[in-house]
Amino acid sequence: MRRKIPSTTTLIAFDSAARHESFTKAAKELSLTQGAVCRQIGGLEEFLGVKLFRRTRRGVEITEAGRIYSRQIANQLDAMERDTLSLMAHQGRSRTIELAVMPTFAMCWLIPRLKSFYDANPEVRINLTTQTRPFLFDQTEFDAALYHGLAGWPGTEAFFLMREEAVPVCSPRLLAGRRNLTPEEIAAMPLLQQTTRPYAWRSWFASLGMSVAGSMGGMRLELFTMLAKAAAQDMGVALMPPMLIEAELASGQLVVAMNHCALSDSAYFLILPEAKVEDPTLLAFRDWLEKEAHGYTPPAVGLE
Repeated sequence: MRRKIPSTTTLIAFDSAARHESFTKAAKELSLTQGAVCRQIGGLEEFLGVKLFRRTRRGVEITEAGRIYSRQIANQLDAMERDTLSLMAHQGRSRTIELAVMPTFAMCWLIPRLKSFYDANPEVRINLTTQTRPFLFDQTEFDAALYHGLAGWPGTEAFFLMREEAVPVCSPRLLAGRRNLTPEEIAAMPLLQQTTRPYAWRSWFASLGMSVAGSMGGMRLELFTMLAKAAAQDMGVALMPPMLIEAELASGQLVVAMNHCALSDSAYFLILPEAKVEDPTLLAFRDWLEKEAHGYTPPAVGLE
């Protein structure tokens, strides 16, 4: 069935005209005549049945419908260009993994180890895009996802990587010369909250047999990097996995406030869509990732 879409040439002309809000500048950019651009836009408006530009005495102004359509078209043209350049660069031999990742886990744990995968698999390229919530693979371009939570996305298979062992950390200034804090002292301090783990502090106190009224209160931050920065600036105590703050612990920006962790029921998983579980490139990445995760030893911070 023939697709009901305009030609690529027409869409490129529209994209340029929309960015410049000028047919003259679009014509110059595309090495066309102004008349040719006008005909392309006129044909596109006729095809869509929607006015994309208003003709004024001073030239043209893009309509609201045109502005919305231009953003959508620009994204699609960018994707087509990336795919084309990738194919040209690798002469069709490239094997690419589009991977959805949690930003802090990717920056602090995955990327520092990724070179060893590339060394063993030089023909594979991994593109990383941040995504912190579950999603449906058939509605995205993703091939796999690194996720912290509970396994069980529809139409997927989950591969266990590791559990998260979070400990309370803060600026050394909050210790005021003490070696550590008591649970009661921690409970009296501002508790920095991680948005995707709203019950973390409640679980941590519960593991010590405590019920703290304000365990879910306090400043909320979406990313662990934000949490670490806020804790380092004396803004409170944060529950952080040591593997995500190795540099901050080594430099002394953060210290462990109390040597106690509470294991979460959730864990880190590699999520693959069922349709791609047997893909050789994804299997190679899965095997490497499992080996790295299962062999990982958290930094020594005196955990119980």
